[in-house]
Amino acid sequence: MALLITDECINCDVCEPVCPNEAIYQGDEIYEIEPARCTECVGHFDEPQCVTVCPVDCIPLDPDNSETQDELQAKYEDLIATG
Repeated sequence: MALLITDECINCDVCEPVCPNEAIYQGDEIYEIEPARCTECVGHFDEPQCVTVCPVDCIPLDPDNSETQDELQAKYEDLIATG
């Protein structure tokens, strides 16, 4: 399941640089996550790095992008293969 940054985001800039898949970007008002690139850090880390560093706890699972661990692993492998 991809992650989602909620409107509680304070634009502190700590999540974007820790994303190994470059899935986080500055949106119009707050940071956003590109679901096609988010693997919850599967393949890189044991836990999502953006969640770990977020000071306001505004990065829950995205209910609109549900994925299994196997699907997240496959997405990671596709991202690595395509660069």
